[in-house]
Amino acid sequence: MNTTPQPDPRDRPARLTVGVVGAGRVGPALAASLRLAGHRPVAVSAVSDASRRRAEEMLPNVPVMPPAEVLERSELVLLTVPDDALPELVAGLAETGAVRPGQLLVHTSGRYGAKVLDPALRAGGLPLALHPAMTFTGTPVDVQRLAGCSFGVTAPEELRLAAEALVIEMGGEPEWIAEENRPLYHAALALGANHLVTLVAQSLELLRTAGVGAPDRMLGPLLGAALDNALRSGDAALTGPVARGDAGTVAAHVAELREHAPGTVAGYLAMARATADRALAHGLLKPELAEPLLGVLAGPSDAAGGTGDTPGDAS
Repeated sequence: MNTTPQPDPRDRPARLTVGVVGAGRVGPALAASLRLAGHRPVAVSAVSDASRRRAEEMLPNVPVMPPAEVLERSELVLLTVPDDALPELVAGLAETGAVRPGQLLVHTSGRYGAKVLDPALRAGGLPLALHPAMTFTGTPVDVQRLAGCSFGVTAPEELRLAAEALVIEMGGEPEWIAEENRPLYHAALALGANHLVTLVAQSLELLRTAGVGAPDRMLGPLLGAALDNALRSGDAALTGPVARGDAGTVAAHVAELREHAPGTVAGYLAMARATADRALAHGLLKPELAEPLLGVLAGPSDAAGGTGDTPGDAS
């Protein structure tokens, strides 16, 4: 074991001045992480009261100022605004001359690659797309969670090493994503993470309706084991009444949901059809049990009168 004392990052001279445009949940956390690596946050833009409070908590004593002034002070700029606002922001900053030659411009959108920064590139900026594959709380705990977090990295080939080095300095793991694959990459993450929150929230509500006093304590071990098994084994981890072909149980589920939570029926049916398709394809669901099951799943999808798709359309 190496017992040589390691220098405190705070004792190292700052290598880059860092600015943040958009003090949402992501930008201040990344800037705080870069500060631990020896860089120096110098400016942040924040509009709402909530973003100003967040900036003060995560980046104390860093002044709040307009975006153009943030760029004026910074060698590395984090553009951490919503996806839909990013193209217009980049174009505006480039048109007004705010971008300087040699300035690193980093956006954290999962949807976009480096090309969305082309206006800045034409102005001499150095474009990097670094998307942390993590959900953020907007609190200091996010800085700790960045350790080991994967980042989707897209950049011009000549900047690839610089992009990956920044991710490593923040404690993350760089994963190279080709420009043309960014939308698919982001859709995959949204499917797994964003929809998971909806499914868990619905499950918690249903358990409360069923009289469970501590639904979070009940779901925690179950969901943790399911996630671990899925990451380790993929489709082989499928279990439950759909994968077993228990059509009667699934029909009872649908009937109960229609009575107590009709808004969850469409989602239940859609996920059950997708599960059945995958279980069939991987030999987990016996074909002779699939027909009655798919008959149940092909029924009306919600109490408002929608109709279910045919089983083949759900894959």
